Amino acid sequence: MLPGGGIGPELMSYVREVFKYAGAPVDFELIDIDPSSDENKELEYAITSIRRNGVAIKGNIETKEESAAVVSRNVAIRNELDLYVNVLHCKSYPGVPARQKDIDIVIIRQNTEGEYAMLEHESVDGVIESMKVVTKSNSDRVARYAFEYAKRTGRKKITTIHKANIMKLSDGLFLETSKRIAKDYPEIEHNDMIIDNCCMQLVSKPHQFDVMIMTNLYGSIVSNVVCGLIGGAGLLSGKNYGDHYAIFEPGTRNTGTAIAGKNIANPIAMLSASVDMLYHLGHVQHADMIKRAIEKTICEDKVHTPDLGGTAKSTDVVQRIIDHILQADIRP
Repeated sequence: MLPGGGIGPELMSYVREVFKYAGAPVDFELIDIDPSSDENKELEYAITSIRRNGVAIKGNIETKEESAAVVSRNVAIRNELDLYVNVLHCKSYPGVPARQKDIDIVIIRQNTEGEYAMLEHESVDGVIESMKVVTKSNSDRVARYAFEYAKRTGRKKITTIHKANIMKLSDGLFLETSKRIAKDYPEIEHNDMIIDNCCMQLVSKPHQFDVMIMTNLYGSIVSNVVCGLIGGAGLLSGKNYGDHYAIFEPGTRNTGTAIAGKNIANPIAMLSASVDMLYHLGHVQHADMIKRAIEKTICEDKVHTPDLGGTAKSTDVVQRIIDHILQADIRP
């Protein structure tokens, strides 16, 4: 467990509390990374721990923006563990006030390269060059993952999001790879859309989308747009997968919805991430129980924090979830 900064430690305490009442068979190894430190020893220890455990839940690990010498810890973890794909399931919660209803979109983004390759330098004074890296092998892995995901979950359509009209080589490679792999899955419809048009279509007609695949930066933008459509950043969880490790976290990563210590942060995104983790570990019974408790609290009881237009405290939401878990106790 990597609580990170800001509201992370507060939200992680709720996860531990809910797991305790649900009887989830998980022991957490807690690792704090000091955001003000220029040292990377804690980061290296965290990566070693994830390699040992195979799975982690994390908050946003802040990096000082003004320090060019310190790499983004979030990006470094994904790169070091080769977590090449991020999956964000954007599904509306009935009962949550939102700009669009009945949205059910899966965003699958390349997670380790693109604009986030972190290859920047100042070639001459006042001129910065930043390299966007797209490789055939990673584009292949992400597209293959997306089509296999669609096949496994019964989804019918995949849209590749790109800017290949301008970035003809980099985004062109990503798009061509998607088209090539789509031929292996004739039962799944495949189309593509330019990123700027995609953002407009998401706001005006989001129901045309089913599964979307894209490179890293576009994924960051699109996932925030969709979160805004269905009620905000405090609801959705994201899953990072590689061939050997998995990390679970709130879906929009850097979008802060509250100030730490004010008891107004929405705990749902982090609790949903913990449910994803339980499913990944095979603890289906416990995951189902917590998931149902979350849905009842949000959709039926309408216990909403301020970001959803409600007046409930974080602890009110967590307590109601725990109440539902105790009522539905299915533990032996």
